[in-house]
Amino acid sequence: MDYHILREFADSWVLLAMFVFFVAAVVWAFRPGSRKQHRDTADVIFRHEDKPAEEEART
Repeated sequence: MDYHILREFADSWVLLAMFVFFVAAVVWAFRPGSRKQHRDTADVIFRHEDKPAEEEART
C-alpha cells in the first residue's frame, strides 16, 4: 500500500463515512421527543436551588 491508494480511499469512502456519521448525530440530537430530555438536562443545576436535596435523592 502506498500513499496514493490510501489517499484515494480517504477521499472517497472515509469522507462518505464521516458525512453519514455527522448526519446521524444531527438526526439523533434533534429527534422527535428529545426536547424534554434536553430541557431536563439543562435544568439539572437548578433542581435543589432552594434547599438541599433529601437524603434519598442523593443516593
